[in-house]
Amino acid sequence: MLTLKAFLTLVLGVMIILTPISCKNSTELATPVAPERVLADSKLIGEFQASQLRGRFTGALAPVQLLVRYGIKVYRIEYNTTNTDGKPIKASGALLVPNTDGAMPLISAQHGTIASDAEAPSYYNSGSEIYTFGTLFAAQGYIVAAPDYIGYGVSKDLPHTYEHREGLATASLDMLRASREFLADQQIKWDSRLFITGYSEGGYASMSLQKKIEEETGEEFNLVASSLGAGAYDKTATMRYLVSNRTTTNSDYNRLYTWVLLTYDRIYGLNRPASYYFKEPYASRVAESGRNANIGVSLNDAFTDAFKKAAAEETDQAFVEAVADNDVYDWKPRTPTRLYHGTADNLVFYFNSQNAYDAMQKRGATNVKLYPIRNATHATGLIEFILGTYTFFTNPSNL
Repeated sequence: MLTLKAFLTLVLGVMIILTPISCKNSTELATPVAPERVLADSKLIGEFQASQLRGRFTGALAPVQLLVRYGIKVYRIEYNTTNTDGKPIKASGALLVPNTDGAMPLISAQHGTIASDAEAPSYYNSGSEIYTFGTLFAAQGYIVAAPDYIGYGVSKDLPHTYEHREGLATASLDMLRASREFLADQQIKWDSRLFITGYSEGGYASMSLQKKIEEETGEEFNLVASSLGAGAYDKTATMRYLVSNRTTTNSDYNRLYTWVLLTYDRIYGLNRPASYYFKEPYASRVAESGRNANIGVSLNDAFTDAFKKAAAEETDQAFVEAVADNDVYDWKPRTPTRLYHGTADNLVFYFNSQNAYDAMQKRGATNVKLYPIRNATHATGLIEFILGTYTFFTNPSNL
């Protein structure tokens, strides 16, 4: 596992030499026309000079200042999209544009799980992913599009589509289309190249987005590379593992698993009472507090025996099909793709990336590579993922 010092040293060595403009896969394409216009509104949040951006990184992070090449403008984008029930809604996100006249590539950056609406990209608050690592990409010369997802930003009054394949992919895809329209309106030069990245929920959202782009949008986008970290791509295997094995007693982790379960129960119209899934006292806690319920035991000790049996033996067909509908591990990507995952991740289990890699190899996807981060947990694997993404995007041919 890389230390912070080693990370910064490697990033500086690579990024000062390699910039987005030197990418070997640069291709000039005519701007494609979206199926219909989706951009609804835009607002300049702020403009930040390079010196201001450098000032964000002090102390141990001071070497990061050398990565800042450009100032940036940050916009809040609102756009039309479709919710999981098929109804049209408005969603939002942040668009970061470097202050340079040259043609720039675009990164679609999907964020990981957030605890509050205030952390959504379109607010551009300090401490958020887009404010830190997203800004570093933009300061290097990438346009960065960061969707809030349904349930945050302008759509905050709606339930978040947590770990739901179609909900995350649709909101992210329409954010890209809205960003493209905004760039054209403002005559900002995009060189047509698109990169995709995300970690944790962002990794899953990015895989879902990549699959949707490759399978449903034809030649609409020039997708060059995808870098994905610690996503729960194999929902079926994850569900089976959780019902059949002792896992963490960390209540924060269990809240996330519960959130996924309740999201699928709602979106797929299962409408089961909490007592179907959980024993007491956990059923009452979930009924009262939903995804915020405190469950401080291994989750399979909190589930009812009837639910565990039905899930493991697949006799609850509606639930099993709902879970399987969110699998995104078994397909053949056309785009060069890196999968990063900590081998000691006890939140999003490492087998998610291993299963995806194995399934994709069986389908002949030789452009997919797995990067195990040895002994890294979900939290400690993040730095090496970021480093790998930086270097990969500067030279996508080096898979």
